Amino acid sequence: MLDLFLESFWEGEGTLPLLDHLVLVATDHTAYDRCRFKRLHCYKMDIKGVDLEGEKVYMSADFIEMMWRRTHFLLDVLRHGYHILFTDTDVLWLRTPFSRLSNNGSLDMQISVDQNNVEAGHAINTGFFHVRSNNKTFSLFNKWYDMRLNSPGMKEQDVLQKLLDTGFFNQLGLNVNFLNTTEFSGFCQDSTDMGVVTTVHANCCRHIPAKVFDLTLVLSDWKSYKTSHVNNKWSPHHKCGGSWKDNDYVPKP
Repeated sequence: MLDLFLESFWEGEGTLPLLDHLVLVATDHTAYDRCRFKRLHCYKMDIKGVDLEGEKVYMSADFIEMMWRRTHFLLDVLRHGYHILFTDTDVLWLRTPFSRLSNNGSLDMQISVDQNNVEAGHAINTGFFHVRSNNKTFSLFNKWYDMRLNSPGMKEQDVLQKLLDTGFFNQLGLNVNFLNTTEFSGFCQDSTDMGVVTTVHANCCRHIPAKVFDLTLVLSDWKSYKTSHVNNKWSPHHKCGGSWKDNDYVPKP
C-alpha cells in the first residue's frame, strides 16, 4: 500500500516536490522500516498496551482503536499549533491539492466526502482533510476524542459525523468546506472528470488486498490518461466491491 501511495506522487502532476514535506506516521515496525528505507520523514506512533502490528480489518476492535489513537495524535499536532493536511495511504495523489483547496483563510476545515449529496447531508470521510490549528478546531478534536468513551463500537469517523449532524460544528462556529468528489474522488463515488481529479481514495472497501488491487488499476488508468488526455471511465472496483463478502478474510501476519 505504501509503495503505491508513494508512486502516485511520482506519477501525479506537480506532486513529486510534496514528498519533501510529507511526514509518514507508521503504526507498525514494518511500515516504519519501509519509510526509513525510502528516506522519508518518518514517525513511529508507539502506543503502550496496544498491538498495532499488521493490518486491522475494517470495523474490527483493533481497527476502531487504531482510528481513535490516530485522532489523539492529530489532536496533539493541533495542540502544538500546526495546521494539518491529513491523508490516508489508500489515497492516490494525482494532482497537487493546494490549487483545488480553497485559500479562504476563514475556513477552519476542509474535508472529503463519500458522495456529493447535499440534500441528504454531507457523508464526511476522515481519510483526507485540511484543518487549521485554532481554538475552534482544538475544541472540536478534543470533544471528538472524548466522545470515544461514550461511543462503544463506533469508529471515529462515525462519531465526527454525529457531531456534525447534531449541530456541534455550528455551535463552535466552525467554517467547513466539504470537498466534492469530482476533484477529491473515491470508490464510493468516482470522479467523472479525469481532467480535474486530484485524489482518489479507496473508500467503500473492506481490506488492504482489495484496495491495492483496485488502486493499481486506478494508477494504470491515470497513466493512460496522461498519455492520451482522453477522459475515460475508471476501471471498475470489483475487488473492493467483493471485499464486503469476504467474511472469512484473515490478514496475513
